Amino acid sequence: MDAPVLGASGRAEATRPALRVPVGELVFAVLMLGLGVFALVGAFTIHVPVGVKVGPTVFPIFVSIVLLGSAAAVLVSVLRGNRAEVEEGEDIDPDARTDWLTLAKIVGAVVAHLLLIDVIGWAPAAAVLFGVVAWSLGAKRWWLAFVIGLALGIAVQVVFGGLMGLSLPWGPALGWLGGMF
Repeated sequence: MDAPVLGASGRAEATRPALRVPVGELVFAVLMLGLGVFALVGAFTIHVPVGVKVGPTVFPIFVSIVLLGSAAAVLVSVLRGNRAEVEEGEDIDPDARTDWLTLAKIVGAVVAHLLLIDVIGWAPAAAVLFGVVAWSLGAKRWWLAFVIGLALGIAVQVVFGGLMGLSLPWGPALGWLGGMF
């Protein structure tokens, strides 16, 4: 801890820390603004059938406006000098280093999921993603994560792919299930 600064009167005076540019917060706000503009432009490129009053653009436009408003509020707040508070949770080790191996495993699992969806189907690809992420994060019973991932993947597949008619590939293993819907 630094010693207090003594003023002309010989008493300790409060010092103001030098202004720091909150680069991370500014980058976050600008990225969110860019994402909001990108989403809004994308929402207006959606084809809407003629005669439809409430089309498929309503929700994307709403989300884009909320995103733009939130990003603008954060940007104005940061520029006015408001700073985010430092996290003081008990379970956080500020000196801990980033575990790049775990992060690489998770990124690899997401990439594998994207590549496997068309090959083996949505549910098995989701099981692989779920299991590999659980294993990467240190799950004791990693094999159970694959089973839970498969169950959740099948549930999502049936609800969204079967009942709601969204395009989720069934894959060769679950093709028979897709024929039921």
